[in-house]
Amino acid sequence: MEIPKALIDRLKKNQEIANKFTEIEISILSILNFNDFFERLLCEISDKFSIPHIWISIIRESRIAEQLKESNESELLKTASAFVPKETFLSIIQNRLTPQLANDNLDIYKALMPEVSDYALGSIAIAPITLDGEIVGSINQADVDPHRFEPGIDTSLLEQLALKVSLCLSNVTAHEQLKFLAFHDPLTGLLNRGVMERVLEREFHRAQRYGTDLSLIFLDLDDFKTINDSAGHDIGDKALCLTAETLTQLKRDSDIVARFAGDEFVVILPSTGKPAAAQYIKRVTNHLDAHPLTANGESFFIKMSHGISNVSDQGISDIRSLLKAADQSLYKEKAEKKSR
Repeated sequence: MEIPKALIDRLKKNQEIANKFTEIEISILSILNFNDFFERLLCEISDKFSIPHIWISIIRESRIAEQLKESNESELLKTASAFVPKETFLSIIQNRLTPQLANDNLDIYKALMPEVSDYALGSIAIAPITLDGEIVGSINQADVDPHRFEPGIDTSLLEQLALKVSLCLSNVTAHEQLKFLAFHDPLTGLLNRGVMERVLEREFHRAQRYGTDLSLIFLDLDDFKTINDSAGHDIGDKALCLTAETLTQLKRDSDIVARFAGDEFVVILPSTGKPAAAQYIKRVTNHLDAHPLTANGESFFIKMSHGISNVSDQGISDIRSLLKAADQSLYKEKAEKKSR
């Protein structure tokens, strides 16, 4: 029995499409950072299938949203990614994992599009992606042709691609998390001591070279052990996180906040004299006084002591002497508090 030519042509076409999907999978398989992963994915799909509009939608509350925002240095991703509220996203895809095709009532999909987009839509394909079984977003394709993604077209290959992307995304996320932990404190998310010392070394040499100002604040929480012993370590951890959030919220973009050890923090303030550094820490103290930590129906007022050093101080010759001077100033203040 002779096989119809139309069927043979269709089988060849399907094989060509499958080969392109395989090439895309191979291309993204070894990438281990968010920027390169999504940028390569979008470029490969666009190039191999001549898709005029392709972008990613990420659930705003998902595990990868904040990491993707923070690591997003790609100009392509800035215009080809959208962060969507979870409720809105799940409502549009009807909480389904299978790809969706549509060529009418397309206005409902505009919530998934980047803010800067002005796509002319005739049809659209939405392929949800997951991370460890949880929906985190979708890969979206659109064309002005209403038949390009007409409902009823076989989506099995698109579903396979979404599955492979989800598996690769799990590897990327794990690697990005390990990289984050290598530079950051796991509890507060601040830079860790090792990174802080390298940054301080850089800023110290810059201040020396250009004759600019540089101040450093060393601070810790008063009676932190009492908080841990009386209220529990969970409350102690929340006190550390609230302190970290406040220090970060009130700093300038050029300032650097790090967790030194335990309840000790360091703030590096480039181009800043001691009076301005003192004003900053005063704002932090006032904010903590006005916003106590609330837990288990109780309010905990976080108090801190601090010391400030500056590159112009006598005896400052390197970052160790700068840290030591701030540390000594801190313990002088703590001693004065105890004497009072």
